Amino acid sequence: MAHGLAQKITDFLVLNLGIFLTALGLDLFLVPNKIAAGGVGGIATIIFHLVGFPVGLTMLALNVPLFIWGIYRLGWAFGVRSLYGTIVLSAAVDLLALVVPVPTQDLLLSSLFGGVLVGLGLGLVFRSKSTTGGTDFAAAILRSYVGINVGQLLFIIDGLVVLAAWAAFGSPDLAMYALITIFVGAWIIDVVQEGFGFAKSFLIISEHPDRIAKEIFQRLDRGATVLMGRGAYTGQERQVLLTVVNRSEVTRLKDVVHEVDPRAFVIVSDVKEVLGEGFKRLREVE
Repeated sequence: MAHGLAQKITDFLVLNLGIFLTALGLDLFLVPNKIAAGGVGGIATIIFHLVGFPVGLTMLALNVPLFIWGIYRLGWAFGVRSLYGTIVLSAAVDLLALVVPVPTQDLLLSSLFGGVLVGLGLGLVFRSKSTTGGTDFAAAILRSYVGINVGQLLFIIDGLVVLAAWAAFGSPDLAMYALITIFVGAWIIDVVQEGFGFAKSFLIISEHPDRIAKEIFQRLDRGATVLMGRGAYTGQERQVLLTVVNRSEVTRLKDVVHEVDPRAFVIVSDVKEVLGEGFKRLREVE
């Protein structure tokens, strides 16, 4: 009970930190430099520079019909959890715009740092199991009609917003900087949710899997899982070892495998996040 309450409080604090960082990214770098990096924020940026309507208020106005459409199409449960994030982000954008300075007019710096801040902010929002409305709502609704993957729909919608900014501002440069922001932001969101990828997974195919597994345990204090495989050409049954190590242990593991079986076949892959013994603890999900 206490753990569940603590987790809810943590999620709430993370949500608000994410909203604050997202608003900072918009107000410090993107909006003042006309970088409309997709989404409702991008549309609001275009409208702000064309007619002077406040960005946050525009974002809220654009989200209202999305909420109504979503409730009609997907039911009342849709979007209720994200109502807070949508309203607070809209207010934060307009309030912070009154007090924060514009640190640079360099478009490359603005697109990069804006993408980092917005990506970090949205990543934290998503990590708190919420959203801030916007085009992810639109994508979910459209998916119910056409059945296209949400990620593809978001890419299409963001692309249309960038094209609209190009037409509105008459600058292909601004459109290209907006694309930089979109890609940087998407990468940062993934990093926040899945980690930096400090771990490596090894698939080891060897004639001596038991000896290799024993050395992994003794010398690296890591476990290994034995998978059963069969050679497609020879039809021979053999064991395949699966193990995960930190990057600092990669060279040591390669040495272990080479010492036991120089002819072993090894596949090394990046792992974005590892939960469990020897790595991060698996957080209980209520």
